[in-house]
Amino acid sequence: MGLFRKKAVGAPAAVPAHVAFIMDGHGRWARRRGLPRKAGHAAGAEACRRIFRYCKKIGIRTVTVYAFSTENWSRPKDEVDALMKLFDKYVDTLLAEYRQHGVRFVFIGDKSPLSPELREKMERLERESAALFDDYTLNIAINYGGRDEIVHAVNSLLAEGKTAVTQEDIASHLYTAHSPDPDLIVRTAGERRLSNFLLWQASYSELYSTQTLWPDMKERDVDEALHSYAGRVRRFGGVK
Repeated sequence: MGLFRKKAVGAPAAVPAHVAFIMDGHGRWARRRGLPRKAGHAAGAEACRRIFRYCKKIGIRTVTVYAFSTENWSRPKDEVDALMKLFDKYVDTLLAEYRQHGVRFVFIGDKSPLSPELREKMERLERESAALFDDYTLNIAINYGGRDEIVHAVNSLLAEGKTAVTQEDIASHLYTAHSPDPDLIVRTAGERRLSNFLLWQASYSELYSTQTLWPDMKERDVDEALHSYAGRVRRFGGVK
């Protein structure tokens, strides 16, 4: 859980290696403006681009965003369809621009319910960006659930013939095995729960909640979260 020292204006001198974001408030953002919910999701996609660019600029090596949970399928069909259409367009944009970002893109979660065409594009982006970049990673959680992830890891181990498993075994079979555990988890819109996000990985993560709605998230909001994180003492169960 090392700290990198690469200062930007307003950001603390020490920043965490991995920050995860639970992006909340899209619907409220749209409702306050008299817009359909899909407008909030579109604004949230642009906020995601803005926030990741800033995180990379100040030296955060890994960012994970909670884009679509396993529970989100229960939302109204028109909203789910709009989200999938937006996500498909977002992946197309990343495929066209990923060389400019200098980032490895990884999609974490169960891709099987997604269309074959979308899965192929996601896998292509993962493959091509991994071959070129490994200094910075953006994990995008799509059809992701923390409990499902742990079950998937255990079933993978059983399929390998394991009859007893260790914590290290499970950690190495998680969707995020390529990344360190998050140092800091930020949730927007004033909510203060994990909502089935990175349950295993969050064991010793610091948590931060902001009233800012995700589509309104700006660089200064990231700075506020990082300043809060920098003032904490992380004991990992020990005494300091």
